[in-house]
Amino acid sequence: MVDKLVEKIKSHKAVIGIVGLGYVGLPLVREFSAGGANVIGFDVDAAKIKLLLAGKSYIDHIPSKVVKEVVKTKRFDATTDFKRLRQADCILICVPTPLTKMREPDMTYVIATARSIQKNLRKGQLIVLESTTYPGTTREVMLPILEESGLKVGKDFFLAFSPEREDPGRKDYSTKTTPKVVGGYDKASLAAAVACYEIAIDTVVPVSSCEAAEACKILENTYRGVNIALVNELKVLFDRMGIDIWEVINGAATKPFGFTPFYPGPGLGGHCIPIDPFYLSWKARQFGMTTRFIELAGEINVAMPKYVIGKLMEALNDHKKSVRGSKILVLGLAYKKDIDDVRESPSLELIELLKEKGAKVDYNDPYCPRTHKMREHNLKMSSRKLSAGMLQSYDAVLISTDHTDYDYQFIVSNAKLVIDTRNATKNVKRGRKKIVKA
Repeated sequence: MVDKLVEKIKSHKAVIGIVGLGYVGLPLVREFSAGGANVIGFDVDAAKIKLLLAGKSYIDHIPSKVVKEVVKTKRFDATTDFKRLRQADCILICVPTPLTKMREPDMTYVIATARSIQKNLRKGQLIVLESTTYPGTTREVMLPILEESGLKVGKDFFLAFSPEREDPGRKDYSTKTTPKVVGGYDKASLAAAVACYEIAIDTVVPVSSCEAAEACKILENTYRGVNIALVNELKVLFDRMGIDIWEVINGAATKPFGFTPFYPGPGLGGHCIPIDPFYLSWKARQFGMTTRFIELAGEINVAMPKYVIGKLMEALNDHKKSVRGSKILVLGLAYKKDIDDVRESPSLELIELLKEKGAKVDYNDPYCPRTHKMREHNLKMSSRKLSAGMLQSYDAVLISTDHTDYDYQFIVSNAKLVIDTRNATKNVKRGRKKIVKA
């Protein structure tokens, strides 16, 4: 049966179903369509479906003209009707995998998607989970639900895991040019998954199992999380010693071997790095292990927003002001520069911490005109337009996201006090005495 599926994929007759049309799913729609495949996009958000079918994008780094081109090919359709999963030969799952309040894996979306697929599962289909998760999820969570259909993996349908590697805003690599790790439940599943991704991705990297592929993604993000925690901790230490952490990192980075630069910030953002290491530490406890490196790194990174607020309070105190009643402008809502993605953004926590302490808080972000309801946050705020008079009206400006659109000299010149968490003001010439690095 797998030979028929692989042949169907290679002859571009297979229909690719993509569940979840967000920052991971929508780029896949673009690449599979460009590769000549017929694609059906699935999402529970009817508003997203309406926009896509009208040729409009809701993700900043995927222009509407790209969506229009995909729609014009007549090879793309989008729907909220999950019964149409039966039409797909390959189903790629790109749904969120957040943490619970107890920092344990929340498999709600994965389980709900698996049940929707199980109700519509037919012989000859390939199911691939892309959502970042702990090693064992595909086999332990997905497979039992799918086999409730009465169909058997490796015989009637095929199962694989391939971690997403999206990095919104990156210019040097795209979804197509970023190598794709793929692990199958068995050899037949791997063969089908490799054939599927070769339609859209330049380099496909097979590994021995679903668990190996799941572990690859966890390693990538834990590596970043631990190293960012290291420089965040050193930022606090060097600040007490009167040493500029950014100068130290830039100096160390001149070594052509044995050192990779990581940079501190106000906390971790994005869907992956703040979450994925906790997935692994949770799984490790099932094997009687405590992942001390990972958990310590998590503690340090989680503490960064409070550290920033502490630096802000000290700076206000030096200006004979209390944070209570002060007007604070937060620059940047997105979790990193030049994108519109606010998932797990430290800016959200910074705003809430400031409000809890009685500050009057506004924000500006050229990529995020207004906030929207999220699992943990519902700020109900809109971006304020920057002007000289507007900047002068605030007691402090807190740079949380270093968008390149910002004129930092203009900001510093007109602000009373600037708290810089990103070294964004490094090239500012005038008014440096107003700047406090945090």
